[in-house]
Amino acid sequence: MPYTIEQIAERIGAEAVGAADLTIVRAAEPAGAAPDELALAMAPKYAGELGKGRARAAVLWSGADWRALGLEAAILVGRPRFAMSSVTQMLDPGPGIAPGIHPTAVIDPSARIGDNAAIGPLAVIGPGARIGANARILPQVTIYRDVTIGDDALIHAGVRIAARVRIGDRFIAQPGAVIGGDGFSFVTPEKSGVERARETMGDQGEIVDQHWARIHSLGSVTIGDDVEIGSNANIDRGTIRDTIIGSGTRIDSMVHVGHNTRIGRDCLLCGMTGIAGSVSIGDRVILGGATGVADNLVIGNDVITGGGTKVVANVPAGRVMWGYPATKMETAVESYKALRRLPRLFREVAALRKALSKPGSND
Repeated sequence: MPYTIEQIAERIGAEAVGAADLTIVRAAEPAGAAPDELALAMAPKYAGELGKGRARAAVLWSGADWRALGLEAAILVGRPRFAMSSVTQMLDPGPGIAPGIHPTAVIDPSARIGDNAAIGPLAVIGPGARIGANARILPQVTIYRDVTIGDDALIHAGVRIAARVRIGDRFIAQPGAVIGGDGFSFVTPEKSGVERARETMGDQGEIVDQHWARIHSLGSVTIGDDVEIGSNANIDRGTIRDTIIGSGTRIDSMVHVGHNTRIGRDCLLCGMTGIAGSVSIGDRVILGGATGVADNLVIGNDVITGGGTKVVANVPAGRVMWGYPATKMETAVESYKALRRLPRLFREVAALRKALSKPGSND
């Protein structure tokens, strides 16, 4: 639906200037904005793009000269990127699922569906499942037996939620996410080569013909409130106890969380991150894209890793880590600089050796 500039500013707690009754229907980047769109020119470096579009109104930084930018109205915000959270939420039309339960959905008679739920075509909800009020479940979602999901869930197409998973309120799962698949747990009758290699740091000893026996996953997954799981992410169920995802945590696409792992509150796990089994991660931890975490480690509160970091040892609270193996960011940067200097150092050493090897060089 359309909104006035005044309505948007009031919703996000910002200042509206100019023609506050101007109506817009959606947001746009400055260079491509139409007259009925709100340009998001969140910093001075984007201001020049406004002249390439036809926007009449924009979200600008506090103190911006909106008239000089040729605008009829503006919303001035102190922290523009944070304002984007409220603006985009307000203008998000959602997935457009029809209200009610689609006739092709398969819902076990023992399942309980909350008030005002919308369930799309070919969704399957198993025995004993409990779905909260206002849930939006899109096509071809599969929810196994005895799953509990809180109020206001948004579960996109193709999501799979396995047996006995418990999820809090305002949960979001993007397309293709799998929650509660079995953990990757296998064992051999005698010590395997990988166990011996770990003990000896490289020697796997006598090679023995062995087979792998499966350790079944008897636990499940417990997820707090306000959690979001990205597309094609996988959260494995626990072996005996549950895998746990704390409230407010956001997990990006293509992330894998291994069995028995415990993740705290308000964490960010960026795309392609992989966490092995039985890892303990504190609150407000940010793991950059393609971070890898070895099994049975402890990562303290407020840790940050840069992209591509490989964590192979415990990390104290508050550390910023980078590299492989992960070290403190400043150490990793110095190591990288030193590595880049090595070719020059080799040339200098070679020249010095050549000079010293000449006849008479010791005179």
